[in-house]
Amino acid sequence: MNPAVRLADAALEATIAGSFSRAGLVVRSRLLPEFTADRRPSLANRVAVVTGATSGLGLATATELARRRGTVHFLARDQDRAARAQRQIIAETGNSAVSYGIADVTDLDSLRRFAADFAAGHGRLDVLIHNAGAMYPSYQVNAAGLERTFAGQVAGPFALTTMLLPQLLLAIPARVIVVSSGGMYGQPLARSVTPMRPGHYRGVTAYARAKRAQVALSAEWARRIPARDIAFHALHPGWADTPGVAASLPAFRRLLLPVLRTAAEGADTAVWLATAPPELLGTGRFWHDRRPRREHLVATGPAQRDAVLARALWDRLAAEALVGPV
Repeated sequence: MNPAVRLADAALEATIAGSFSRAGLVVRSRLLPEFTADRRPSLANRVAVVTGATSGLGLATATELARRRGTVHFLARDQDRAARAQRQIIAETGNSAVSYGIADVTDLDSLRRFAADFAAGHGRLDVLIHNAGAMYPSYQVNAAGLERTFAGQVAGPFALTTMLLPQLLLAIPARVIVVSSGGMYGQPLARSVTPMRPGHYRGVTAYARAKRAQVALSAEWARRIPARDIAFHALHPGWADTPGVAASLPAFRRLLLPVLRTAAEGADTAVWLATAPPELLGTGRFWHDRRPRREHLVATGPAQRDAVLARALWDRLAAEALVGPV
């Protein structure tokens, strides 16, 4: 990359607000070769699963993948919203190879049914995108008694990835992509490996901790599975205007609305990671605006400790989800 372009990108990244905002994407899309050399690869003859695709980033991601001729199967909790999203995607893209399954990512049995139905109907899986997520204002637990943020954004995606491994391995090389959040920068992994407790619960904090754990687990998956088989990527989409943000962070949205990205802009890196040539991507990286980024804003030497914690979290989730080790 041109040194001047690299310097400009690094300077933008250092501002945080400039990097996360719509302006950051606009600037980078004009400067970075990942954007300027992009030929919008097709997803024809490949199958993608997207969780949480009835609105916001997930809907934008599923729509763009369908527009690129992929076979898209998405996970949703509500039948009516899922059917509406399916109709919308087909109408906007002209691609009828769009289907869905009903499941709750906080419910392990629900995910098992989803994975079994997918295997029966599709077989191979080229791209799995974990996008589903919610911020709960008060402490809640799932049917198994696990705090819902951790259940839906840490345990659930881990379990679904494991359940779909046979289908991913039929599509070698496959990809698993986790949509995290810039909010994870505010939480260390040491606080993210266990669910929050009722007396200390804050929805924003629980969400940020879950997002930090997602990134660590993505790197741990990459350590355990060769990139030639399945590549694992995590990303943060920047600040995007989505229904989830409007519902969970209304003050934040009102303050920053003029600079928020659209849902399609927020989904850009996820779509790029799903379609870009594998030699550009590697595995186990954390991305923002199509470039690998630091997992910590301040270099305080946590990488080795995080690796140990990630391995312990991976092993614990594998045991608790009753799935075999990899």
